[in-house]
Amino acid sequence: MTLPKVELHLHLEGAAPPAFIRGLAREKGVDIAGIFGPDGGYRFDGFAGFLRVYEAATSVLTSPSDYARLTRAVLQESAGEGAIYTEAFLSPDFCGGGDVAAWADYAAAMAEAAAALAPAIEMRGIVTCIRHLGPEKARAAARCAAESAGAFVTGFGIAGDERKGALRDFAWAFDCAREAGLHLTAHAGEWAGPSSVRDALALGVARIGHGVRAIEDPALVDALAERGTVLEVCPGSNVALGLYPDLRRHPIERLMARGVKVTVSTDDPPFFRTRLGLEYDRLAEAFGWDEAVFRSLNATAARAAFCDEATRGRILKRLEPAR
Repeated sequence: MTLPKVELHLHLEGAAPPAFIRGLAREKGVDIAGIFGPDGGYRFDGFAGFLRVYEAATSVLTSPSDYARLTRAVLQESAGEGAIYTEAFLSPDFCGGGDVAAWADYAAAMAEAAAALAPAIEMRGIVTCIRHLGPEKARAAARCAAESAGAFVTGFGIAGDERKGALRDFAWAFDCAREAGLHLTAHAGEWAGPSSVRDALALGVARIGHGVRAIEDPALVDALAERGTVLEVCPGSNVALGLYPDLRRHPIERLMARGVKVTVSTDDPPFFRTRLGLEYDRLAEAFGWDEAVFRSLNATAARAAFCDEATRGRILKRLEPAR
């Protein structure tokens, strides 16, 4: 589908084209051939396997210049899918090991690379702590986020294995980010059930990454609709990882029908053999959605974006149909 698109849930490393990672590994003499399948794409089995392959692929990204190159590669692919604005999850754990000064260099390199592609596509960074690395690592990530908050770094969130630890243990990190003026989001309601969505709401987030298992708790669905909490839904990712057997049984349409605000994103597109345009095409086929539905979804995403009002106005203007 060729209409302009807004994407709110994209992991920068998870969007790395396999060819980019293979090429970088060759440059550095690093052997990671085992993470690729016969077709050249990433190969893994299950969610735990996905995390291992993700971290192996990320291991070849070791400098600010590597991340600048990655940012360009990812944004060029996104723009090719019609994206005009994207928010990417960025982890200081991968970019300087949680050191504030080192992270500043990485953030500056990514911001410069992104700015070079504007206004065709605009990007904002959401600093993300990794849940399965624990609360102490999250504190370091939050300090990095707070110190770099500004025009490029506009949000803070948590990703990783949501089956590990309790979200309340990360409250300090979220409080730190909030005090720095950052917008908040959290992965929940994917591999953990509806209670994880409630735990995320208790942190004061405006958006939930995934959140689809809220559908299992009707009262929670009503609460999400009443609060106006936005779900960053990644249907292709959910199906690829086996959370739902096929797209027709994915709850995105039922959530919309109950008044929950949803958006459409790709999560880690090359890992899940998807693209932003392909997500739209598959949703249109599964649910019979027309262009008007997708324009409404993109407007919802633009209004929920972690950006300044001038940027939001530009995005919404570009989303309007041609006259």
